[in-house]
Amino acid sequence: MNILVINSGSSSIKYQLIKMPEETVAASGLVERIGLDGALIHYKSGDFKLTKEVDVPDHETGLLKITTYLLDKEFGVISDKDNIQVVGHRVVHGGKTFSETVEVTEEVKEKIKSVFPLAPLHNPHNLKGIEVAEKVFDKAKQVAVFDTAFFQTMPQKAYQYAIPKKFLEENDVRAYGFHGTSHKYVSEQAIAYLDRHEFPSSKIITVHLGNGCSITAIKDGKAIDHSLGLGPANGLIMGTRAGDIDQSVIFFLIDKLGYTAEQVNNILLKESGMYGLTGYSDMRDIEEKSAEGDEDCRLALYMNGYRIKKYIGSYIAAMNGVDAIVFTAGIGENSSVIRKIVCDDMDFLGLQLDPRKNAVRGKTVRAVNLPEASLKILVVPTNEELEIAKQSFAVVTK
Repeated sequence: MNILVINSGSSSIKYQLIKMPEETVAASGLVERIGLDGALIHYKSGDFKLTKEVDVPDHETGLLKITTYLLDKEFGVISDKDNIQVVGHRVVHGGKTFSETVEVTEEVKEKIKSVFPLAPLHNPHNLKGIEVAEKVFDKAKQVAVFDTAFFQTMPQKAYQYAIPKKFLEENDVRAYGFHGTSHKYVSEQAIAYLDRHEFPSSKIITVHLGNGCSITAIKDGKAIDHSLGLGPANGLIMGTRAGDIDQSVIFFLIDKLGYTAEQVNNILLKESGMYGLTGYSDMRDIEEKSAEGDEDCRLALYMNGYRIKKYIGSYIAAMNGVDAIVFTAGIGENSSVIRKIVCDDMDFLGLQLDPRKNAVRGKTVRAVNLPEASLKILVVPTNEELEIAKQSFAVVTK
C-alpha cells in the first residue's frame, strides 16, 4: 500500500511516499516558500535528488507539483496518482476530542476547525492540506494523525492547571502536549531496544530537542506527563521560544514597559530562547561560537542543559524510577555537547555518559552510556513520517 505522508505548514509541504507494511520510503521531499518569490521543490528517490525553483502560489499548486514529480517517467515512483491509496496528515492539535488517529470525514474536519483557537499557527494549514489532498487524490483515503493524541493518557493531576476550574470545564484550558508522533515513535523504539523481557514494566523519559523542544515521562508505553501545555511555548528552552517563565514577567512587560499583549507573545515565541540569549537560533552556530570563547553562547548552552536536567529529575520522581533517558530530534540526535551537559553531574542517578560513544554519530538506536552504568542513555533517531504512515495503515486496515 502506498501512503503519502503530508506535513502542511503555513508556507511549506513536507512529504514522504512510504510503502506499507514494508515501511520503505519510495520518495520524499519538501515544497518551501509557498506563495512567495523563489519557491523551491526538493525531491529525492533512491540516489536521485533534485531541487528546482518553481512558481507555487498556493498549497494546491504545491501538491500538484509533488504529484507531477512522483509521476515523472524518468525519476517518478508511481504510474498513476490513484496508486496512492492513503494520504496521512499531521495535525498539530486535536484538543480533547481526538485520542487516536482517525479517517477524515466532514465531521472530523469541523472538529479540527473548532480547535483553531488552540493552535492558530498550525491547524488552519493542516486542514488546508487535507482539503487540497481530497481534491488532488480524490480516490485515496485521508487520515488525520494528531500530535496531541499521545498525551490523552496523562492523568488529570498532570494536565489540569491550578486556575479556576471553569476555564477547564467551559473553555478546555489544560495541558495537551505536542511532538506526540515523535515521542510515541522513539519510546517504542527504546522499549524494543531495552527488551521487554528485561524491562517488563518500562519507565522512559524521551527528550525531543529541535528548534521546538519537549520532554515526556512515559510509563508502560503511555505518556503520564509532558513539558508543553495548552500551546507549544512552555517547558524547555527552544530555538526562539522562552519555555518556562514567571508569568509576572509578562505583566511587567505590558504594565511597566508598555508592550502590547501581541508584542509580548511575539517576543516569547519568536525572539526568545537560544536566539534571545545569543543572537543565534541554530545550535550548531551556538556551539561553534561557544568553542571560540563567546560567553553568551556558553551560558546559553548550560542554561539549556540545566532546564532539561530539572525536568528529568521531576519525571523520575513522578514515575518512581526510570529505565532509560532517550535523546531524539535534530539536536538530541546530533549534539554531543548538549547530551554531555545534561548528563554531567547526574551519576547519583546512575547516569554515566561514555565520552567515546557520545562523540559518534549514527542513524540507528544506540546506547551512549558507560557499560557499567545502571541507567541507559539512548540516542534514537525519530521518524515522524514513518509513525504517521504506521498509524494511517493501522486505521485503514483494521
